[in-house]
Amino acid sequence: MSGAKKPRTDKKGFMERLNAGEMVIGDGGYVFALEKRGYVKAGPWTPEATVEYPDAVRQISKEFLRAGADIIQAFTFYASDDKLENRANESLNKHTGAMINQRACDIASEVAAIGNGNGPGLFAGGVCQTPGYLSGGTKESVQAIFRKQIEVFVKNKVDFIIAEYFEHVEEAEWAVEELKKTGIPVACSLCIGPEGDMHGVSAADCAVKMAKAGADVVGVNCHFDPWMSLEAVALMKAGLEKAGIKVPLMIQPLGFATPDCGKQGFIDLPEFPFGLEPRILTRWECHRYAREAYDMGIRYIGGCCGFEAYHIRAVCEELNKERGFFPEGTEKHALWGDGLRQHTKPWVRARARRDYWENLKPSSGRPDCASMSKPDAWGVTRGDANLVQHVSATDDAELKKLYQHEKA
Repeated sequence: MSGAKKPRTDKKGFMERLNAGEMVIGDGGYVFALEKRGYVKAGPWTPEATVEYPDAVRQISKEFLRAGADIIQAFTFYASDDKLENRANESLNKHTGAMINQRACDIASEVAAIGNGNGPGLFAGGVCQTPGYLSGGTKESVQAIFRKQIEVFVKNKVDFIIAEYFEHVEEAEWAVEELKKTGIPVACSLCIGPEGDMHGVSAADCAVKMAKAGADVVGVNCHFDPWMSLEAVALMKAGLEKAGIKVPLMIQPLGFATPDCGKQGFIDLPEFPFGLEPRILTRWECHRYAREAYDMGIRYIGGCCGFEAYHIRAVCEELNKERGFFPEGTEKHALWGDGLRQHTKPWVRARARRDYWENLKPSSGRPDCASMSKPDAWGVTRGDANLVQHVSATDDAELKKLYQHEKA
């Protein structure tokens, strides 16, 4: 296969790669993938699977590695203690937060060490937004939550830490400030689109704030599809350039098409979270996404919720010339459908060409399916009484109030 090169055996550092202009390919969405497979509970979305079903987490990590990912992220999303016990989630009754995070590091470090055609992989820990912040917590109390998680990452000598999935840049700044005390590189991404964060801070200003807080890499992840995410990163890039700040950019969007979502992203869509399958990106759309991201100058390219291993493989295949090798997973995937030459049916063999798949507009298969949805757009964010979290379960009376709000 063209583009092959001799794998290196050294482990080149995260910032060393990015500062040299090299790209790093992230992995995909663990939470949604594991929920679909029966290992994560929708609602809390917490990662106790690292303790309860470690083989399931390990298998998905290996699939992302085989697809070509350079980075294996520890499955520590929403693993802060306040989230693990939020709304009657029973995780902390069974396991400690530290245990969940430790097992996540064990799995990620093990898989990353296997490496791909670009040598040993990078292993990252991660923190994200907290119920404590949404409930109006102080800077000191929220940073204490991050500090507790960070202890595990320092102990396990992660290559870098990701601060991700923040709807408010203020909380991201607080996270970065605390993470930087470790001396470990920090990549920070917000789950925002072109309209900016939930407090009205523009995407451009968000990028500047993250960088000034000390983030070594800035960008976006989740909540929006590749095209809206690319638009948001373009605004960030312009804001950084205007401020005279130079930091590498990152992007890890949804694996779903969301042109109709509002400011808060796909969680406002009526299909969230159990009816999103008709929106799943094709692998060919991921080729386009990867090329546009690279051409924009983004060098940390990956995926979030909805991104499966084959999506990451498509990213790596599109960028094989720039990377110098194809992922191991390409062994069973001829480029642009070329393997269909071997199909028994002639009309399927006729699809063994790039222009067919590049120009395909997939159908939903549902005759009465609307082409777009109307987002719920309640306009609720930090400071609203409905966002004050609690450890007790959501009761019927609270649900009744929410139903009435929805009807209104």
